[in-house]
Amino acid sequence: MVSRWPPRRMLVIAGVLLLLGALLPFLMVIRVLPSRWWLNILSYSATVAGAFLGYLGILTYLQRHRRRRR
Repeated sequence: MVSRWPPRRMLVIAGVLLLLGALLPFLMVIRVLPSRWWLNILSYSATVAGAFLGYLGILTYLQRHRRRRR
């Protein structure tokens, strides 16, 4: 399955989501942001979505790269 998005776009969005998923808990720990349940769920969801999208982006990149070699 080849995605319609370019792999670079998926990897950039994944990186932003992973950064957001790491930054939000850090800001909650140092008490810049209050620790709310919806903020915790948002942070967790951003981490999971970023990891999934990054994995999908790498697979799409490899699949397209292999097609060019053949």
